[in-house]
Amino acid sequence: MSQPALACPVCREALVLDDKRLSCANGHSFDRARQGYWNLLLPQKKRSKAPGDNAEMVQARQHFLEAGYYTPLAERIGQLLQSELNPDEQTQLLDLGCGEGWYTDRLARQLGCCTTGLDISKDAIKTACKRNKDVHWLVATGADIPLAEASVDAATLVFSRLMPEPTARVLKPGGLLLVVIPGPNHLLALRSLIYTDVRATSGFDPAALLAEQFEPVSCESLSFDFTLDTAEAIQDLLAMTPHGQRLKPEARTRLSQREQLQEQADFTLYLFHKR
Repeated sequence: MSQPALACPVCREALVLDDKRLSCANGHSFDRARQGYWNLLLPQKKRSKAPGDNAEMVQARQHFLEAGYYTPLAERIGQLLQSELNPDEQTQLLDLGCGEGWYTDRLARQLGCCTTGLDISKDAIKTACKRNKDVHWLVATGADIPLAEASVDAATLVFSRLMPEPTARVLKPGGLLLVVIPGPNHLLALRSLIYTDVRATSGFDPAALLAEQFEPVSCESLSFDFTLDTAEAIQDLLAMTPHGQRLKPEARTRLSQREQLQEQADFTLYLFHKR
């Protein structure tokens, strides 16, 4: 299996692996964490002491995703990448904002390519390391991706913040970018229990933000129903979404009393090629 072309987050020179250490020609070096990941997030790039998802959110997402509720989405992402890439061991895939690595792991196994998972949350990456030792896990920011220019064949971005310029920089000419965002009816039942005035999710258009660096290939919707049949599953879903941070006491009470929830997943999947 090939290796990702890692770049020093300080000076952008190539990072070379020597035993358990990465170093560049300018003398900057980084040790591998005992869990197996590389922390390439510079202190001055942090906006807080522990940026990204905390351990509670990571655990909730892990429980929810491993229960299989979003399996149709993961399968469709893999199908789209396979149809566009014809991947092999030399193909370089980057999962931006990979979280605890559920999608990353599935894609790595399905596509059989060199896969890198990147997230700013150390708690998330520590959990991701337990999933797949063949994936290259990085604590880093998508605003300053520590990979060489034009070294990535495809990047995925599932519910994460779009960073057009850094993403375009690491992608090869014609490289593929797959973006997944919530559709207008995503988690409507949950939102109905939280808010008195429930509206369709606002229509964010990634194509407008990416227009300078990327050209659109396709756009499709994916919707399916699923049932949360325990109180714990409902709380996991709540904890892994931004809605959990906005709960009023009366909404928290309503949700704590629910032991089942009929829910709808609604996603929009966009494919782009780098110009």
